[in-house]
Amino acid sequence: MTSRVASCFCGQLQVTCEGEPFRRSMCHCIACQKRTGSIYGVNVRYYAEQIKAVDGKSTEFVRVGDSGLPITYRFCPDCGTTVYWTLESVPGVVALGVGAFGDPTLPPPKVAVYEATRHPWAAIDPSVEMEHFPGCP
Repeated sequence: MTSRVASCFCGQLQVTCEGEPFRRSMCHCIACQKRTGSIYGVNVRYYAEQIKAVDGKSTEFVRVGDSGLPITYRFCPDCGTTVYWTLESVPGVVALGVGAFGDPTLPPPKVAVYEATRHPWAAIDPSVEMEHFPGCP
């Protein structure tokens, strides 16, 4: 079974995931743009039971999502990298930033959300089959 480790920039905070993520998505919402400092966020979602270890210390930041429910982000208190987060609207699920894996072999996203706030020059590879949602399901 595949095992992958996501970590912060300095390596202090690490999350070990087992198996394949059940969702791979690209989010163009303003909150993800601000969280990443980029034009979108790309993340994977695993079921909580697929998270085999969380090593290191983290600090939490909580904001209310568009669902009206909290999203809790966990980031490294040393280097500031957001590594993973949980959404109260989707219990039992852990989301992780794809970049935290540092693994270019991860398959591409299959879902794109919040495209209304997508930067018009941000191209999506037309060969990648994607489902498109105006908001986040």
